[in-house]
Order: sequence, then C-alpha cells, then structure tokens
Amino acid sequence: MKKSNVIVKAKDVRGSSEKLIRRFIKKTKKAKIIEQVRERRYYKKPSVRKKEKRERAVRLRRREEQKRLRAQERRNRKK
Repeated sequence: MKKSNVIVKAKDVRGSSEKLIRRFIKKTKKAKIIEQVRERRYYKKPSVRKKEKRERAVRLRRREEQKRLRAQERRNRKK
C-alpha cells in the first residue's frame, strides 16, 4: 500500500467551499482511499483474497475481449 496525502488548498479553488469539497472527494476517489478502507474493514483469509483477485482478472480479461470484439465489428461495418 502506498501512502497518499490528499491536500486541497482554499486558494486553489479561489475560496469556494463547494469546489473545495468536490475537489477533495475527487482526489480521494482517485487515490482509492475509501475503497481501501472498506476493503480492510474486515479480515480476509489469504485464500479468499487470491480467489477474488483471480475472479477480478478473469472479469477484466472478458471485458477487454468484449471491447476488442466490438471495435472489430465496428470496423467491419464501416467497410
């Protein structure tokens, strides 16, 4: 896990508190801080972690394959 300090300064958003909050939320989402907190809330056995990691990889591969096939179909339609 990498450490991340999320800092938002008021002068970056010209004093607007709404923008300040929005920018803070965006930065925390980008750093995936909330996801890590939720994930680490409860202990998971290493075997369960491995299984979830494997399932994520399979899902990602399927999604990439579908993306590739759709792009190929679009190219074939244009011809």
